[in-house]
Amino acid sequence: MYHSLFPFILPSWMLVKSDEYFGSVPYELLISCIKHPHLTVHSEMHLADALLFWLDAERRMSGFSESRQDNTINLMEQVRFSLLPLWFIAERSKSHGFSKFADQSMELVIKLIKIPSTYLVDSLTDGPPADLRLRLTKYTEILDLSGCRQLNEACVLLAVLPNSYFSSLRWRKSLKSFLKNPEDDERNREHLSYGTLPILSFESLKEIDMSKCQRLNYKFVIKCFSKSFPSLRKLRAAYLLNIKVFTVLELLQNFRQLTEVDLTVDIAPIIPVQASLFYSGRGHCSLSNITRLTLEGRSDICDMGLQSISRLCDSLCYLNIKGCALLSDACIAYVIQRCKYLCSLIVCYTSFSENSILALCASISMTNEHMDSNSLAPKLQMLHMSKCEGISETSLFNLISQTQKMKSLCLRDTKVSDSVLCEFPGSSLEALDISNTTISRMALVRVISRNPNLKSLKARGCKNLLQLQGDGRTDYSSPLFSAHEVFKSLSKGSGLEELEIGWGFSYFSLESLRPAVSFLRAISVGLGASLGEDALKLLSSACPLLESIVLYFQEISDSALASIPTSLKHLQELALSYCFGDISIQSFKFSMPSLRKLRLERVTRWMTSDDLFVLTQSCPNVTELSLVGCLHLNSDCQPIISGGWPGMIYLHLEECGSITDNGVTSLYGCIALEDLLLRHNGSGIQKSFLLDATLKFPMLRLVSLDMCDAKEGGFDAPEWQEEEGSHFLSIVKISRCKSERCALGRVLAPVHRETLVMLWNGENYTKTLIKQRL
Repeated sequence: MYHSLFPFILPSWMLVKSDEYFGSVPYELLISCIKHPHLTVHSEMHLADALLFWLDAERRMSGFSESRQDNTINLMEQVRFSLLPLWFIAERSKSHGFSKFADQSMELVIKLIKIPSTYLVDSLTDGPPADLRLRLTKYTEILDLSGCRQLNEACVLLAVLPNSYFSSLRWRKSLKSFLKNPEDDERNREHLSYGTLPILSFESLKEIDMSKCQRLNYKFVIKCFSKSFPSLRKLRAAYLLNIKVFTVLELLQNFRQLTEVDLTVDIAPIIPVQASLFYSGRGHCSLSNITRLTLEGRSDICDMGLQSISRLCDSLCYLNIKGCALLSDACIAYVIQRCKYLCSLIVCYTSFSENSILALCASISMTNEHMDSNSLAPKLQMLHMSKCEGISETSLFNLISQTQKMKSLCLRDTKVSDSVLCEFPGSSLEALDISNTTISRMALVRVISRNPNLKSLKARGCKNLLQLQGDGRTDYSSPLFSAHEVFKSLSKGSGLEELEIGWGFSYFSLESLRPAVSFLRAISVGLGASLGEDALKLLSSACPLLESIVLYFQEISDSALASIPTSLKHLQELALSYCFGDISIQSFKFSMPSLRKLRLERVTRWMTSDDLFVLTQSCPNVTELSLVGCLHLNSDCQPIISGGWPGMIYLHLEECGSITDNGVTSLYGCIALEDLLLRHNGSGIQKSFLLDATLKFPMLRLVSLDMCDAKEGGFDAPEWQEEEGSHFLSIVKISRCKSERCALGRVLAPVHRETLVMLWNGENYTKTLIKQRL
């Protein structure tokens, strides 16, 4: 009888944890819903989390019983563990109800990562197990596969073929024939087009996230998905180096309803020396419906590639090419001129300069008396141009003075002046970033007062926000010292949600801001600010919704930090960098179950292995950890980290005693690591570490090391090759430093001399020596 209720029960498994009544759902109803053939979830993670939430609620209400233990096993057996991301399995391995399945699930996923598609099909002797088939129903609208590196072409095909297909005795042979070298065999590659396989169509599916699914052959994926998901509108495929320019063009040609594409990768720390292109265009290509395109960090895309893409994207409204270092200013200008509907442009860390600005303002006369409706500048709603250099003040003035519809403006690390910012004509601004610029308080107040809907203000590193006397000393007597006008103007707005500030910010600034920060979710306070203990306590009470606190060079104390976990139940990020004051482990003995990111840099010199264990207990769900300058830590800390935080994806340890004196073997328990930095922690790291790490950490993309820690004086470089099952590593940085002595002969802190950067963009491997530390 429960089946008839299914369409009205639990419409979104993502939301059940916020439903106070979900824990009261009867077991019989819950198991009936899960076994229903139309069970629809965005991701297997959402189902697993929902069941763990229900089991925890039932345990609190009913206690332990034999029947309850049976219910736990029956429910968790419905989860398709082979479709879970590695980090999720590792993180939930300590959860009640999941722990007994964790080791087996981890082993299964690791095995799948190593098995080619054809071998996987060979291993299926009794037909495809349900555990390997993606949950797809006629109701599926969103499919989230992100982080599932174990998925290959066989897993995808098993999900889009009907059950009747597997009744044939020859199905294995047919499937293997299709999967065998589909990229090299033209006949096999066209099988989908001729309908050789009875591919099912899921008309309702509109959105797919396959980020980090590195093992998928994307020529195959395009063919398969174009037939199975004809209504696809949004595709996110981030951190995939096997997607090339020609893949993007094929995407645009095969998915006629596609409107959003995100192909973000990690931004290279240096400009690659060569581009990997690429594409010989077809005689004629029809236009796509793409309106949003994200190519962030794609160092493999140069002018010809982006120009080819832009010719198919006349409807483009949003373009993100942040960190695409090979693109020239002329190419960016070309794209701007072609895409007449552009209203959002993210060009940080690119060559965006004079030509691009001329393209945006092409129809504006120098006297500003005539403004053609085809000009893009007046239509811009988002412009992010951090670190874009070589732009004259006149050009920037002409651009900014015409952006009256702007909602999000980022001028971080540019040479923008007061005279330029004061000419900003807009009144709809919601986000402004002027960090590390020479903007003064006067200009900032002028913009804020005209934009009452400002939600995000980033102004760290702006020294001119602080009033100085003629001799360069701080003018404490001036009412402007507390930046009173700035924060008074902000307090009149609709309320801030994000604030990054430094020079001139104090307790009195926060007090004056109080009416505007009750909905604040993120705050970052840097050099030049002086919060003090009272301000930190005020922060906890005045901003109850805070999710992120980042403090640089601030005075802190145990009593001030104690107010954070007790008052801020939603806090997900806490970063203390180069702060001073008297703090101890007492600050971290309060439970912070929501905390995901923790950075303690030069603030916990006293930390020991026992203290680190306390951290794992009070902050059990941390997935990103950075420790710098914890001088008393030793190799015993490695099992504490991997045992306490098995789901860790980001780990930075620098100048932390002797953690790596005996190697790094115990860190291999953090199997889901994606970003690892180990520097000046003890010279015990094996020469083969990079090779070993690619095997032990299947999701690892970024590694930073130091020659000082090499046991044998250096490290073997990993091998990069484009093939199924190859490792994920794309950026390796190895620093070299030298020790210096003072006049008294004492050894000083190491001086960093150079960094060897190894880059793999999916096609080319480059090695570059930089005379600085990266």
